[in-house]
Amino acid sequence: MDRDSAEEPKGDLTVRTIAMPADTNANGDIFGGWVLSQMDQAGGIAGVDRAEGRVVTVALDAMTFIRPVRIGDVLCVYTRIGHVGRTSMKIEVEAWARRFRTQLREKVTSATFTFVAIDDEGRPRAIPKAAPAPEAVLTDA
Repeated sequence: MDRDSAEEPKGDLTVRTIAMPADTNANGDIFGGWVLSQMDQAGGIAGVDRAEGRVVTVALDAMTFIRPVRIGDVLCVYTRIGHVGRTSMKIEVEAWARRFRTQLREKVTSATFTFVAIDDEGRPRAIPKAAPAPEAVLTDA
């Protein structure tokens, strides 16, 4: 159960991993760079799926760490495609910790990452148009 039950993760669960002792900082908490790395990987996975090919991270907006991640916590990273331009896209990424040996889930940070689709030579390329959403099928009852 969440501490703040009104807030739920937004997007698709893209990466799920456990925080290990090797990932700690001098204070014994999980290093923020490790969390950022997991978020960048999740954003890259979502970006590759949407762009149908290679993408690179070019920017991210400010991150604020809301709560620490601790050894044994399961870090769950959720992604949601935001704006898609001709060659770039913004992907909203949230990191949540499921606390060790509990069902408590807490949001630890979020950021919006910008990715650019690239070709095999590393040059920007156009992102394919999104497939239209399937139309709802109406049936008579």
